[in-house]
Amino acid sequence: MHDGGGRKWLVGGHPYARKGNIMATGKIKRMVQERGFGFISADDGREIFFHRSGVEGTTFEALREGIRVAFDVEKGQKGPRAVHVHLAEAAQLS
Repeated sequence: MHDGGGRKWLVGGHPYARKGNIMATGKIKRMVQERGFGFISADDGREIFFHRSGVEGTTFEALREGIRVAFDVEKGQKGPRAVHVHLAEAAQLS
């Protein structure tokens, strides 16, 4: 099912996966709360930057190191950037 904005609804009503894309997963490696960004250690071994503006379904302040997340990767100004970052448990299919 799609919401008309190009997002596919997953089981549980989470619109995080783009049509045809499989989201990456990993753990929060480092948070820089006072500057509003952090880094994710992706399951494929990459370290991916993310900004507070890319967090969905929770608040940036609620994220902690070691928490599993799912995300999309886009090209940022300085390299890969995680967007649509959300708790991984929220997007698991049954």
